[in-house]
Amino acid sequence: QVQLKESGGGLVQAGGSLRLSCAASGVIFSINDMSWYRQAPGKQRELVALITTGGNTNYADSVKGRFTISRDNAKITVYLQMNSLRPEDTAVYYCNIAINRRDYWGQGTQVTVSS
Repeated sequence: QVQLKESGGGLVQAGGSLRLSCAASGVIFSINDMSWYRQAPGKQRELVALITTGGNTNYADSVKGRFTISRDNAKITVYLQMNSLRPEDTAVYYCNIAINRRDYWGQGTQVTVSS
């Protein structure tokens, strides 16, 4: 069974930084794209950033230039470095990793940015 464990969320002032991590464990034969989503209260879950197996990245327009996604295939871990945080970045952040030809989700980690 595959599990994803997230860490790194918390409370930060506007302009601050946080780094999220998401590590996979279990019986893993193949890994594909890794991504981060977020869901703010009353809003739909949205894609924040994605990184392919080849290292290509894609970002939501709202986070371009502020957030950086990266991955460590040996550790089966995806990271999200978030800089210049804004109150509108407040949300629960979820990682998603394609493992063994299916999608797995993390449990979610709260990020709160105070003004």
